[in-house]
Amino acid sequence: MNNPLRIALLFAAANLLLALLFPPYDYVSMLIGNIPTFDGFYFVFAGEPHRVINTSFLALEIIAILISACIAFLLLRTVPATQVHQSGGNRKQRVVLGLVAINLILVLLFPPFEYFSAITKAALPTFEGFYFVFGHNEMRQMVTSILYIEVALVIINGALLWLLFKDKTPDEASAEQVLALAQRVRTAQKK
Repeated sequence: MNNPLRIALLFAAANLLLALLFPPYDYVSMLIGNIPTFDGFYFVFAGEPHRVINTSFLALEIIAILISACIAFLLLRTVPATQVHQSGGNRKQRVVLGLVAINLILVLLFPPFEYFSAITKAALPTFEGFYFVFGHNEMRQMVTSILYIEVALVIINGALLWLLFKDKTPDEASAEQVLALAQRVRTAQKK
């Protein structure tokens, strides 16, 4: 394991510890019908009254930290010179990984919110807009179902782009080679 990789893994471990020590909290107010609204990040052992941990957002934070650690591992690993072509880590794939990491950070920094007055028990939640997570959100509730969809789409799109930009190894055949082989097989069967 090289030094940049060690630093990235230590950074990921520190972020994970920070996320667990200061989880996201919702405030449950009797004035607005016991509807939890996003309140911010507090120390886990502070014992804040009328506040509950927003476990859905905390789970997404942990997932994003672990995915970012995996991306850092892929970007910072050292590959022996004999396996450079087989590693699958070309420039386009590295750009895709960087963009996925940036998108995950932006999705978590600007999650979807709705005002507490618009909250219903409908299957599809209402959605008011994307707001900065450290901003003034005391009268809004985070729409975690939309946030999960956002994170999933970022990861799926990143994985598809990663596969799209993968270099072909010498063992993989191109479409022309497959067609030529099929033609040779047909001519051999006719004889």
